[in-house]
Amino acid sequence: MRKIEVKVLNPEAVKTASDMCVCAARLTQRGHRMKSMDDFMALYNKSYKDETLKTMTHLPHPTIQKFAVINVVIVGASRRFLQQISRHQNETKFMSASLQYSNYSDDSDFVIPYSIIEQGANAERRYLENCRFAMGEYKLFNDQGIDNDACGYMAPQGLRNVLIMSCTPYQWKHIISQRTCRRNTLETQYVMLKIWEELYKLDPIFFAPDTTGPFCQRGSCKEGKMSCGKPVDTAMTPTDILHADFPLLYAPD
Repeated sequence: MRKIEVKVLNPEAVKTASDMCVCAARLTQRGHRMKSMDDFMALYNKSYKDETLKTMTHLPHPTIQKFAVINVVIVGASRRFLQQISRHQNETKFMSASLQYSNYSDDSDFVIPYSIIEQGANAERRYLENCRFAMGEYKLFNDQGIDNDACGYMAPQGLRNVLIMSCTPYQWKHIISQRTCRRNTLETQYVMLKIWEELYKLDPIFFAPDTTGPFCQRGSCKEGKMSCGKPVDTAMTPTDILHADFPLLYAPD
């Protein structure tokens, strides 16, 4: 998990999302004043205070948070993460590196799960040996003329991948809320916290903890009897949670 990186590819879309959220909400109340395009553009360009945006993000009208698409690239997460995160389909699109077209015979790398990192260097070594053995068999079959697609069945779930995710702001907030819950796989939590961290840097009001963080941070756990019993403090930012939950990934070299 040490090498996983995320980046918002179109950061300008975050500003667009905030502007459109306020504009769309205002439009519902001022439609009777819209007599021309100039009238609408004046509304669109009208400034607003941070408190106004905060109020709009708390309204029970998710449509006003859907007038933008934010694209994020995730480099180095595992194919297991891909399997989990691609369960989200509403207002969400994915494009991933392909096991069918890409040949990993000489270019494979692997995510080391956090729980194995916690066990120390010997556990990491044994884990990587197992992954490399699997990819050695992959290469052996590939060299014998077996196609990439068939060889891909031998690739371990820890094989690193590159994934582009494209979501509306509202859907990003929904996915982050679900997937930063501590009941998720640790890698999935980590990746989604890193994405939230980048979005929070771009707009800490639109992606504030009280509308974007895990459900326990926003009120109460939705897991019922399956709750982890460790609610996230309401004041914690995504960076705070990352350092608290994954200290080994932030320890000095």
